Amino acid sequence: MRKYMFLISIISIIVLSGCVSQQSANNKVPMKSDVDIKQLVSDYSKGNIEDQSASINSTHLIVTNQDNSQLTFALPKDEFFVSIAPYLEQTHPCATHSLTGCRGELINEEFDIYIEDSEGNVIRDEKLMSNSSGFIDLWLPRNKEFRISICQNEKSVESKFSTFESDDTCITTMQLI
Repeated sequence: MRKYMFLISIISIIVLSGCVSQQSANNKVPMKSDVDIKQLVSDYSKGNIEDQSASINSTHLIVTNQDNSQLTFALPKDEFFVSIAPYLEQTHPCATHSLTGCRGELINEEFDIYIEDSEGNVIRDEKLMSNSSGFIDLWLPRNKEFRISICQNEKSVESKFSTFESDDTCITTMQLI
């Protein structure tokens, strides 16, 4: 009888662990311990994950399932995510970036990006493409102030922003002139 109960227990554990793995696959989000947070953010930003919404504040990625349940993932302690939507004619006010909802007008376009910190150190100096939502996603050092210049086809904009815990992750105020 004990052998029979032991066998039933083992089979139950195997079946239940299969259900947990299947649930994670259905949610399309890996278990928290297996997450490459930057890749997960990129996948949401590119629209690679459907049936969920995702937003990102200065410390966490928040994923909301269709049943309104939420998963929260901590961001790296030394890096800050910010998404910038340069624009020509239209924008929207935003503070906390919605990876699945925010839309900018300049989709899949190339920009010259120059970023330096307050000490004059060059952080980025490269051509970057906006994604299919019209945003340029950046991971930058935390707790710093930056000056950014964005140029495209004779038009440009310069601005300052920072990456402290109270700062916004969505910048939609950079009009190319």
